Amino acid sequence: MMPTWPTASPPQGVPAPNGYTATYPAPAFTPVQVRQTFGQSYSAPQPSYPPAHTYGPAQPPPHVPTNYQSSAASPPTADEQPRKKVEWPDSVRSYVERSFLPANMDPTVSREEMEAKLKETIMRASDDNLLYSIVWNNMPLPQQMIKTERQERAKAMAYSAQSPYGNAPVPISKKRKSADLEDVANLSITPPWRAGQGARLEDRVTFSKDKRQATEDSADNTSKLNKYEKRQKRFNGGYVSTYRSPSPPPGDGPVVGTCEKLEKNYLRLTAPPKPENVRPPRVLKNTLELLKKKWKKDQNYAYICDQFKSMRQDLTVQRVRDDFTVEVYEIHARIALEKGDLGEYNQCQTQLKALYKLGLKGKANEFKAYRILYFIHTANRTDLNSVLADLTPAEKRDKAIKHALDVRSSLALGNYHRFFQLYNETPNMGAYLMDMFVGRERLAALCNICKAYKPDVPLRFVTEELYFESDLEAAQFISDNGGQDLLHEKDGTIVILTGKAGQTFESHKTKAFARVDIKGQI
Repeated sequence: MMPTWPTASPPQGVPAPNGYTATYPAPAFTPVQVRQTFGQSYSAPQPSYPPAHTYGPAQPPPHVPTNYQSSAASPPTADEQPRKKVEWPDSVRSYVERSFLPANMDPTVSREEMEAKLKETIMRASDDNLLYSIVWNNMPLPQQMIKTERQERAKAMAYSAQSPYGNAPVPISKKRKSADLEDVANLSITPPWRAGQGARLEDRVTFSKDKRQATEDSADNTSKLNKYEKRQKRFNGGYVSTYRSPSPPPGDGPVVGTCEKLEKNYLRLTAPPKPENVRPPRVLKNTLELLKKKWKKDQNYAYICDQFKSMRQDLTVQRVRDDFTVEVYEIHARIALEKGDLGEYNQCQTQLKALYKLGLKGKANEFKAYRILYFIHTANRTDLNSVLADLTPAEKRDKAIKHALDVRSSLALGNYHRFFQLYNETPNMGAYLMDMFVGRERLAALCNICKAYKPDVPLRFVTEELYFESDLEAAQFISDNGGQDLLHEKDGTIVILTGKAGQTFESHKTKAFARVDIKGQI
């Protein structure tokens, strides 16, 4: 039977349930020992946090920092021993894995909040020696706990607002400046037990002038600390952990892989990689040959993309930058282009640009041509001009680059006849990039045809000029863009009534030329 221990303290103003055991999450501030006398003070030592750990499927749960001692507790002594390494049971590992499954993720709960709640929950069970007795399969997920706590805090705030003795927090606009926050922090309600004269210990003790001044300065510092804590509490809806998993610290040198597996799934690194999980270049070359065969046979892009990302990661952590690295990125970029995955293509293209600058062998001219076509697709004139300025006379004579430059020139001049001839003659895999913006250029050309040819034009003429595969495809394109009423039969021929087209295609053209925003844009 799973023990019933609470996941959070009851909110302010709500009575505690029967059997409630007070537990306190780790505060988000550094504790300071309560002053026992007016002549001396004690500052608690700074806590040391454990290193970051990997979160996600099939990863061990993180080491959670121990709860801080209360302000009334004695300071830690030198005899205290550090926490021993905990062996996490499989049920806990499964619980962490289920927490980060995409099906269980909640967009209203951030990953940092989930990590903090996981640390708090698992470490609390470890401190109470309940890791093996809790039924983790029935344990609420951290995102569910966080949402429950939010609902309880909302109920508590509503109850406090209705109570005449409640001290509801002052709502603060997100647009307020820091000066406004200071004014709100000064608003406080004096408790009844401090309303009388000499209620505080300081008011009942007689001091000399110098000692009185020192006491007032100390009180001002404590007041400022309380104000800061109150402001943070209002913003966060209560004290929550602000621990965030840091980036992996840089190692002393590159990792030398020892893994012999040919296939390995890609996992984002959140800790320094281990050599036993990294494949050396010798193994990666065999992996590349295997992936080539599987791509030709199965065409499973999800699998191939995952395997190539894993290969790129192994090369990166080992700092391998050679001709083989260029080959891996080029093949992955071509496969991504074939499947229309511009985000993954851009990541490869960015790395290839840096690798080509090192003088490594590869298809630099081919990918420079792709880069020009990509900037035409995204209408990024600034970066396009930068690429053109970096081209050498020899590169401009290359077949692929010259074709890309001609495409840019034909569009700049509005010569759609030449543009569609170039579309039919695209070298390498540039046609996959041109497919992404040929539709909007057809709309622009169709608008020009409707303005130049009156009162009608044969559908066959449009099919040939805009490079459609058939008259049926051209008619379907016209109908999809609001021109179904413009198609008529005349003397046994299908014509387009250009004289009645007017602004039919203009709105679709404007929408098609909207700015392209692509994840992973270079």
